[in-house]
Amino acid sequence: MRLKIMPLKKSFSVHRVPLILFLCQLMSALEVPLDQLENLVQPPTITRQSPKDYIIDPRENIEIQCEAKGKPPPSFSWTRNGTHFDIDKDPLVKMLPNSGTLVISITIEGKAETYEGVYQCTARNERGAAISNNIIIRPSRSPLWTKEKLEQITILKGQSLVLPCRPPLGLPPPIIFWMDNSFQRLPQSERVSQGLNGDLYFSNVLPEDTREDYVCYARFNHTQTIQQKQPISVKVHSMDELNDTITANLSDSEFYGAKSYIERPPKLLSPEGRTSHKEELRENVLSLECIAEGLPTPSITWTKEDGELPINRTSYTNFRKTLNINLVSEADSGKYKCTARNPLGFVEHTISVTVKAAPYWITAPKNLVLSPGEDGTLICRANGNPKPKISWLTNGVPIEMAPDDPSRKIDGDTILFSDVQESSSAVYQCNASNEYGYLLANAFVNVLAEPPRILTDANLHYQVITDRPAMLDCAFFGSPIPTFKWFKGTKGSVLQENTYIFHDNGTLEIPVAQKDSAGTYTCVVRNKLGMAKNDVHLEIKDPTRIIKHPEYKVVQRGGKVSFECKVKHDPTLIATLTWLKDNGELPNDGRFSIDNDHLVIMNISDEDDATYTCVANTSLDIVSASAVLRVVAPVYDRPNPPFDLELTSLLERSVQLSWIPGDENNSPITDFIIEYEDSLHEPGIWHHHSDVPGTQTTAELKLSPYVKYSFRVIAVNSIGRSLPSEVSEYYMTKAAEPEENPTAVEGIGSEPDNLVITWQPLKGFDSNGPGLQYKVSWRQKDGDDEWTSVVVANVSKYIVSGTPTFVPYLVKVQALNDVGFAPEPVIIIGHSGEDLPMVAPSNVHVNVVNSTLAEVHWEPVPPKSIRGHLKGYRIYYWKVKNSSKRNKRHVEKKILTFNGNKTHGMLPGLEPFSHYMLNVRVVNGKGEGPASVDRVFNTPEGVPSAPLFLKIVNPTLDSLTLEWDPPSHPNGILTAYTLKFQPINSTHELGPLVDIKIPANMTSLILRNLSYNTRYKFYFYAQTSAGSGSQITEEAVTTVDEAMASRQVDIATQGWFIGLMCAVALLILILLIVCFIRRNKGGKYPVKEKEDAHADPEIQPMKEDDGTFGEYSDAEDHKPSKKGSRTPSDRTVKKEDSDDSLVDYGEGVNGQFNEDGSFIGQYSGKKEKEPAEGNESSEAPSPVNAMNSFV
Repeated sequence: MRLKIMPLKKSFSVHRVPLILFLCQLMSALEVPLDQLENLVQPPTITRQSPKDYIIDPRENIEIQCEAKGKPPPSFSWTRNGTHFDIDKDPLVKMLPNSGTLVISITIEGKAETYEGVYQCTARNERGAAISNNIIIRPSRSPLWTKEKLEQITILKGQSLVLPCRPPLGLPPPIIFWMDNSFQRLPQSERVSQGLNGDLYFSNVLPEDTREDYVCYARFNHTQTIQQKQPISVKVHSMDELNDTITANLSDSEFYGAKSYIERPPKLLSPEGRTSHKEELRENVLSLECIAEGLPTPSITWTKEDGELPINRTSYTNFRKTLNINLVSEADSGKYKCTARNPLGFVEHTISVTVKAAPYWITAPKNLVLSPGEDGTLICRANGNPKPKISWLTNGVPIEMAPDDPSRKIDGDTILFSDVQESSSAVYQCNASNEYGYLLANAFVNVLAEPPRILTDANLHYQVITDRPAMLDCAFFGSPIPTFKWFKGTKGSVLQENTYIFHDNGTLEIPVAQKDSAGTYTCVVRNKLGMAKNDVHLEIKDPTRIIKHPEYKVVQRGGKVSFECKVKHDPTLIATLTWLKDNGELPNDGRFSIDNDHLVIMNISDEDDATYTCVANTSLDIVSASAVLRVVAPVYDRPNPPFDLELTSLLERSVQLSWIPGDENNSPITDFIIEYEDSLHEPGIWHHHSDVPGTQTTAELKLSPYVKYSFRVIAVNSIGRSLPSEVSEYYMTKAAEPEENPTAVEGIGSEPDNLVITWQPLKGFDSNGPGLQYKVSWRQKDGDDEWTSVVVANVSKYIVSGTPTFVPYLVKVQALNDVGFAPEPVIIIGHSGEDLPMVAPSNVHVNVVNSTLAEVHWEPVPPKSIRGHLKGYRIYYWKVKNSSKRNKRHVEKKILTFNGNKTHGMLPGLEPFSHYMLNVRVVNGKGEGPASVDRVFNTPEGVPSAPLFLKIVNPTLDSLTLEWDPPSHPNGILTAYTLKFQPINSTHELGPLVDIKIPANMTSLILRNLSYNTRYKFYFYAQTSAGSGSQITEEAVTTVDEAMASRQVDIATQGWFIGLMCAVALLILILLIVCFIRRNKGGKYPVKEKEDAHADPEIQPMKEDDGTFGEYSDAEDHKPSKKGSRTPSDRTVKKEDSDDSLVDYGEGVNGQFNEDGSFIGQYSGKKEKEPAEGNESSEAPSPVNAMNSFV
């Protein structure tokens, strides 16, 4: 008899746990609960391992996982490539504690390639040994593209084109995509698309396909790297663009393909031929591809011969050029046909698909827990194509080589056990393999003798809602498998299956619990070794119900709505009520409020149109009810204006205003706005007085003195404001003394002997009576003088003359009218006018910090000498230039101001090795005081700037002459120049560096014993005692050997060239004769005028120096070499370093490329254009000279 282990179930709210959970637990019942049962032994079980094909990142440590459980805990060992792997002998390898996982530390030392191989883990204890899969360790690889020279592809419009990618072989294979140099994906369409092999296919090309940056990228995800192929340049021509001369002289081979722009039927680009074969493994994705060319662009369709494409597993990508079938099986084998079609015809291709299969499980072996004397079976069944071979191992050893076990019998894919004993415990491995892979499964046989144990906690309490199922747990374990029974009550009888359901794991199910189902239930389990029991308690609760559901509502925009939801629940449970809007939370908006059972929404808007749900839940159940709110457009309008305004209770400082509201227009009035007009001071201007609630029709208004009031009222509802009401009668209040004084009072002198007092005058409304004036008072703050006062009107400024310089004064301004004075005003402190400071700062001294920074210190001036508000100190400093030894003159002065009562400051940005002077002045609000005594200081030397220029002149076979000018800013005394140079080969690689020290008084140098026909790169900089300055770089080429030059073909000696020149000369002679004849006949021949206006660029005079035509070059026989470019014999450069990139060599100069792609510009960085020297000319060089320059 087989033993099943019943797992513990810990959920208390059993009504929420579906039956499927218990059935899933039953399926895993053979697992021994080691964490709950002590003193039980169990063979090892592999719980975690690395994948079979394990590709690692070579930049990170290698971690090979192997985790297992068992009792006692297993020990671990490893094999590598079939032999024992002794990890103790390798300091880079360690095994994690309580684990079999290996960690190989290669980040500091070691290489991933050293640890490539096949690894297998063994977990062993006294009951057996489990083994892992064979784990193949391979480091990922992301190789670079092989260097290749790509020529521009020239192609006629309408032709097909394939741009090859051919990415490097990586591990794992890279992901391919096409982009431009700006890392923008190239647009793809039915006409242009990428194939499965990474190539870019054009069914037909268009002029817009012309570009120079078709770039194929390979992304290696494992190492997070991207490799780039050299850009491919494509030029698309139309026949209209080619003139008759080009068409006559160009052979078809000079174009990609050789067909004109004509429509044509489809032709397959991939795959080739009419048939092909594809093999795929079971459960992979089958991808079939057909890419066709043609004009117009063909479309692709797919069919399967003798069958239909699987609808749910079929998809199309790459504009239907790729057919994908997911999770393929043997039934998907067959012939698939793709058809490419356009209006001119079609072409078909048949792909024969064969689906093979690596082994897959039909029945994997399961762990067996048996008691002594029982029988059992291990079954291992797998399928595949071809049929896999089944082999058995025990404890990691082939079963044929393992010790004999009389209780074991092998029958192919089955092992039969009979009358097992404790010694029969072991771990068995089943291996199913064919040419496409293998499966390995561990299954143990554990022979135990254990009395029953109940794993469920004792005296659990269950709560269930009436009419719901109740699930009472009784998880148990024992060997042999115990039987179990359930009882209700202390003296109850055994429960029968006609009312209850008993699950194999011991759970008791009450399908429909009623009130009388409540009580205590007892679970009793027995086997031949003993008995165990456990009590659980069941309570039955009333269901939660909604007795008043929310109702459907239709509300106008701006209105109010209330939903009601009344709930009844079991009194022993706590219920909560939640409202939802469209099954989400209510908005966090003050318009939404919940009051007991009601949801209230104020000022409804269109966004409130939704379904509202009330959800009532307890710890055991949940119920809900919903209602829809429909918001409709409003039919309201603004209210009509109030009318019949009346003033009553007329008092000195108040009046009562009453009115009758106008029509609300179906929207309640929320507020009334009261406005007033002061026709005495501001006629025609209405001011806001107060707001009152919409429920009021009277208001007591507070008034100000000496104002001629009239009032009007505006009504407000949710739609907007009404028009103003008619104006009320006038009411004039009596005059009174001012209640306020002027604001913004200030006392600031404008001259050294005055005090200007200013203020913000009162508005007419605040005058409170006629005859508004201002009493201005002042006196010295620190003196004993009485207040001096003056009364002024209609002004906001008064000037006090004859004051001492910068003395504090107390100032106040008081309002008064014909009735009396305002309250006593606030006193402010002002100052009479400032004057320039009298004293210069003393004890000025300078501390030079470095060659560009100095610190200045000074003694502050006495406060009384400042005669104003101290603003700070100002330093004037300037650089002194030596025009002669006995005469110094200064130039532009610089100023730095230090705010506040500072006594020192820093002077930044000074020039090194310079003579400076400075002085310091104190500053107040009036201006600057006298300057201090000038102080002189010198800055130390600094590093020089770069030399002004570096020229390479007079290149010879083995020498170059260098000329230069000293730096524009030597920043000291030059001590020497340093010249470094190194050769550059044809692949732009730099040779050994030569270092030369040059005296500071030299401005030229001849370098001898150089290699002929060699490019050199020069680095040149000056030095002072402070160090080396910025460098300047240049490149130059020694001249070619005369023997080599003699091998160049002289174009002037070529027979075709002589014949061409003769033909041109004959043509010119004929034209001159015709012109002469017509002129003698008296006719007008405007050839001369046309030639002057439109000079023929193809006919140029012959150069005197070499006898060749200035603009002629033969693209076939005299193409310039592409290794370099000519360097002029005399040139200057700027400070920027040149770059070795061929792209940069062409920037900033008049460089260009011939039609064959050869470079004919100057080989240099960015240079200024210089006048021609020696034999050089502004005209283009002759073909011979052009060739001689590319060496």
